[in-house]
Amino acid sequence: QVQLVESGGGLVQTGESLRLSCAASGNILSRNAMGWYRQAPGKQRELVARITNSGGINYADSVKGRFTISRDNARNTVYLQMNSLKPEDTAVYYCNMQQYAMNYWGEGTLVTVSS
Repeated sequence: QVQLVESGGGLVQTGESLRLSCAASGNILSRNAMGWYRQAPGKQRELVARITNSGGINYADSVKGRFTISRDNARNTVYLQMNSLKPEDTAVYYCNMQQYAMNYWGEGTLVTVSS
């Protein structure tokens, strides 16, 4: 089993920044991918950013140039630096880990961007 705990969400104004953190614990394998997904009310959960243990990265088009994902393999932690936040970024952000055929999810942290 893997447990994921997110932190760093909050309420900010348009144009401000937040940094999310997600710490993984449990049966962590050396080869895995960690990422961030988000879900706004009435919308489907969508990929925000994903990073492999070797540093390969994917971003949603909507956040390219504004968000940066990184990870600390020694601490089994993934980060999401969110700059130039927009109201449409408002959502619950979920940390995700993929290893082998398993997906693990955190409980989510709320990001609210006011206009």
